[in-house]
Amino acid sequence: MRKLSNEELNRPGVDDFKKSDKTPIVIVMDNVRSMHNVGSAFRTADAFAIERIALCGITAKPPHREIHKTALGATESVEWKHYESTMSACEALRAEGYTLMAIEQVENSISLETFIPSSDQKLAVIFGNEVFGVEEEIVAFADGCIEIPQFGTKHSLNISVSIGVVLWDLVSKMRLG
Repeated sequence: MRKLSNEELNRPGVDDFKKSDKTPIVIVMDNVRSMHNVGSAFRTADAFAIERIALCGITAKPPHREIHKTALGATESVEWKHYESTMSACEALRAEGYTLMAIEQVENSISLETFIPSSDQKLAVIFGNEVFGVEEEIVAFADGCIEIPQFGTKHSLNISVSIGVVLWDLVSKMRLG
């Protein structure tokens, strides 16, 4: 075995990527404090060809040096929009036909491995603040909540890890399965 060179990976350029088909998922970032988490979300969204990112409330927006550190240019390839509040983003996405799914630990949540999106479903997945999670009013407004199963002593995962886990699962079901 040998590692492949960047040229051998045959990745599209930014212009070709922007024109390509996207996975019908929008990442909604609900008042995320860390610019490194924001940058990581952009990089992961690029990797999985996600439709766009909704940056809400206090969530930082590009251009910013701290976001760029982890995004590594993905702020140029991934579409994004800033909303004054998470509720305004969710209302707009629902009006566009998206199913709103908060990623949160709640009563009657759906475990990630059992959540099966329909083939034509457009999803908005909502990731919350690093300390407080998804706002309570957003949890109540969402169409449902997905929970990542965990088996250790900690109560949560870092948001950038959660985004990677959830997107890989959803993309594998929507594009590969």
